[in-house]
Amino acid sequence: MNDKNRDLPNQEEAPKSYEGAPVTQAQGGNAWKRLLAKKWVFPATYMAAAAIILTLMWVYQGSGVTDKQVSIDSAKTVTDSVSSPDALATNAKTETMQWPFKDRNELELVLHFFDKNASNDVRQAAMVEYGETFTPHMGMDFAKKDNQPFEVLAVASGKVTAVEKNPVVGNLVEITHSNGLVSVYQSLSEVTVTKDADVKKGDVIAKAGRNELEKEQGVHLHFELRQGQGGPAVNPEQYLGTN
Repeated sequence: MNDKNRDLPNQEEAPKSYEGAPVTQAQGGNAWKRLLAKKWVFPATYMAAAAIILTLMWVYQGSGVTDKQVSIDSAKTVTDSVSSPDALATNAKTETMQWPFKDRNELELVLHFFDKNASNDVRQAAMVEYGETFTPHMGMDFAKKDNQPFEVLAVASGKVTAVEKNPVVGNLVEITHSNGLVSVYQSLSEVTVTKDADVKKGDVIAKAGRNELEKEQGVHLHFELRQGQGGPAVNPEQYLGTN
């Protein structure tokens, strides 16, 4: 072998190429460029991204509808519960007041409430004389024509906050109601309730009797409405009506 032949590369040492071998970085970059150069690539990418976004929005909205439906079902359950008799009794509006006896037609109003805005004659007729003193009558007195006792009823539901025997006004009962008013019953006999007892509208609490302050009235009921215990008296007719 001569020197020229020794300097030539051996045929077996030449680079070989294999089908399916990985491309080089330069070759990969050229392939992406060729792919991105095609007109359909960007529209297809945009449509795929839009489809993903729409899917996420649909899932989110579906979750919101489910939560809303649950809220509606819960509200319906509460409404059904309130519609039951027991719930209505608990959530009922403040009840109206009744007269402190069964039949208004059986009784006479023998002494009116002192209304400072009434005429002079009406105000004079609503004064009570005790000893040598005249005081405004801050309630309404009821009696039967035959001077017989009658049952005294609670004008509304509430709690008995006072049961006393007073030497001037006689036996008395006070009931505090949920609207803040206090009903006061004086000139009683045969009291059937005790302090701190709960009473319902129309419950019998006593019978009409006598007292020293209004002894000329005979057997009667003295009834008052006050704004809180010891508070100012209000005209009962404003709350009980005239029927």
